[in-house]
Amino acid sequence: MNPTYDALVIGGGIMGCASAYELAKAGLKVGLLEKADLGAGSTGQSSAIIRQHYSNEVTARMALYSLRVFQQFGQEVGGDSGFLPSGFLALAPAAEVEGLRANVELQRSVGIQTEVLDLEAVRQEWPQLDLGDLQAAAFEPESGYADPNLTLRSYADAAKRQGATIHLDTEVTGVRFAGGAVTGVDTADQRFDSPVVVNCAGLWGARVAAMAGIEVPITPCRVQVAFFRRPAGHERAHPVVLDFTQAVYWRSETGALTLVGRVDPAEAEDVIDPDAFDTHVEQPFVLDVGERLVHRYPAMLNSEVAGGYASGYAVTPDWHPVIDEAPAGSGFFVCAGFSGHGFKLGPAVGRMVADMVLGVATPGLERNIFRLARYAEGDLVRGRYEYSIAG
Repeated sequence: MNPTYDALVIGGGIMGCASAYELAKAGLKVGLLEKADLGAGSTGQSSAIIRQHYSNEVTARMALYSLRVFQQFGQEVGGDSGFLPSGFLALAPAAEVEGLRANVELQRSVGIQTEVLDLEAVRQEWPQLDLGDLQAAAFEPESGYADPNLTLRSYADAAKRQGATIHLDTEVTGVRFAGGAVTGVDTADQRFDSPVVVNCAGLWGARVAAMAGIEVPITPCRVQVAFFRRPAGHERAHPVVLDFTQAVYWRSETGALTLVGRVDPAEAEDVIDPDAFDTHVEQPFVLDVGERLVHRYPAMLNSEVAGGYASGYAVTPDWHPVIDEAPAGSGFFVCAGFSGHGFKLGPAVGRMVADMVLGVATPGLERNIFRLARYAEGDLVRGRYEYSIAG
């Protein structure tokens, strides 16, 4: 007899594990199916930045909701997320100041602790920064970063404590329907029955959706990060920094390291097969982001390269996810396409998925802007900056 669940979740990343936890906590019998191991996709290599700087109220509220969970992770989920409130600093040139100020006003209106700083205030707090080509900054003292794998394991353990079953090395090969409603999924070795299937497959999200006859515009692409060891006298941790002028983000890492990645829409052009791509960092990338980092943080000219890696983003045309039942009434749900900024939203998304499945709503966590139909309607999610991942 086939294993039978109230809900099946496909994908063992942050979205899958958070969704499994919230569904199980709501009383459903949940099975999570992961093709390899937990975190084998984007989550395991996430920069895990926790910030709230977004251009629309929905994602701002999601980020704030998630921050509160990270701040009280032991009580809210159980276990540890490794969250460190280092602060988040967004640096803006003249061309981006209007958008930055509007974003801060929006964020403050929903309860986010953030403020616009003039350059003198930034200089006094972070004298190591060269601010010559900037005009203002936004600062979030409560934000920071977490440990992605620690967070993921804690969510998985919490889901199991609520009764969920996690099946590793279990790749979904087909999705079954009868009369327009989902009835379960197939794997190479087994069939699983359920009236609810949630596609949290990340880099494989479009592939799983296609099994259900649904076209979702998610493209897996390759992105890189590099590590630099800060020189003597600069061992002190710094905030998470988003530098619009240099198109990079960077944050502290243990061992006096600084992690650096690009904020570049061209990353979407490096399309990959998520099952087979080069996970090594490339020397030209290291040199490029190193130069951008030194431009803003001159002392890093004396830093040491300390490696790096490549991972994947699941990118949509507007760099925002699809969170929707497709088609309506089918019991097949899509929760994928987070385009590199999903980790920080994970706790809110888990709740939103449970709400979607159960047909309820949590105030402040509306999901209509993430409907699949927005692409056909031409109603894409828009930010105030060129690169939607930045806000």
